[in-house]
Amino acid sequence: MLLGLDPLLTGDLLAALDAMGHSDAVCLADAHFPADRLADRLLDFPGITTPDLLRAVCSVLPLDDRPAVDLMASADGEVLPVQRELADAAGVGLDGVRFVDRHAFYDVAGSAYLVVRTGEIRTYGNVIVRKGVVPAPDGQRGTAR
Repeated sequence: MLLGLDPLLTGDLLAALDAMGHSDAVCLADAHFPADRLADRLLDFPGITTPDLLRAVCSVLPLDDRPAVDLMASADGEVLPVQRELADAAGVGLDGVRFVDRHAFYDVAGSAYLVVRTGEIRTYGNVIVRKGVVPAPDGQRGTAR
């Protein structure tokens, strides 16, 4: 355990998030998602809901400019409770998400830097977030020493 970090953030997950570059995507997928087939890099977090893991990830991952958050559109277009929870966990609300058709979502997830399969059993409990830029500390221009 480390001070100040959500205990859901394991070393493997932190290392992968750190290795991601600007605009790289991470897909947090529900238990129904075809993660093994789509992922080049896959981590498993059984027993953890997608919103809980997303909240932890967003505590250390700056989000890219909009659209930084994609949700899989439900078959009937209804916004489901798990999708509202995901938007809130990302800190963007429903106005800050893009709803993507299921097959297009699979395409985006297949090109993601990382796929994390959760134990989420609610359908459409999937989210893709893109890494933004970590701002330089005040007064620094981010130049190398």
